[in-house]
Amino acid sequence: MAIVALVSAKGSPGVTTTALACTLSWHHRLVLAECDPSGGSVLAGYLGGALPGPRGIGELAVGELRDGNLEEAFWSQLVDLDAPRRERLLLPGVVDPAQAGSVVPLWQRFADFFTGLANGRPAYDVLVDCGRLQVVGPPWPLLRAADIVLVVATARLPHLSSTQAMIRAIERDFAEHRVPADTLRLLLIGGEHSRGEVAKALRLPVIAQLPDDPRTAEVLSHGGTVRGNRPLMRAASALEVPVRAVLDRRRARLGRPVAIEGVPGAI
Repeated sequence: MAIVALVSAKGSPGVTTTALACTLSWHHRLVLAECDPSGGSVLAGYLGGALPGPRGIGELAVGELRDGNLEEAFWSQLVDLDAPRRERLLLPGVVDPAQAGSVVPLWQRFADFFTGLANGRPAYDVLVDCGRLQVVGPPWPLLRAADIVLVVATARLPHLSSTQAMIRAIERDFAEHRVPADTLRLLLIGGEHSRGEVAKALRLPVIAQLPDDPRTAEVLSHGGTVRGNRPLMRAASALEVPVRAVLDRRRARLGRPVAIEGVPGAI
């Protein structure tokens, strides 16, 4: 299994919406971890805040700093998005700005833990919503630990200058930390330009281009019934294929075995 990180430069290109669409449509056990330092939105938006008591990465961080019990506390902080199957799980992001100060020092700790989830038995894919990179305390350790990093951007060339600067910054950081160069890919959202035009302008391969689907985006942002036959959900489901292909090629090149599937544990 793998760690897939999604990140954007600024604005609202749809990182969280895309990550949630993938979480609800991919075909392996997975955890969606909201690791945007500026806060999570799935709990208040898609889930309508309908959970008793605090839950999520902020609570984990406070407990880890106090007691060092991340492994024990992790599963109790998850939300089952497809209950009771325990196969599509959400780790909500911070909801209280005061929690951000507890989370930022632990990015490396979370990166190591997510790597263990991806390599464990049973193994989980971990989709990491890193939000915007241009914030205080960006989760660089999570990006470096990811098997693939998807830079989410709207396919409009005049709006891509900030994305281009961010891509170059990530490439410099990855080179410094010896992260494989093929870890980085573009994921486009709608827009008026083709994959080829954007890839040429930003000098980065495009893994897929998701359609503009405001109706589905509204449901994923504010709650409601998600329909699998909607354009965004079909495209998000199809995105799993090129992502797996990139990961399989790398594993083959590095001689790594494919993770063995197991039975989901009790959560």
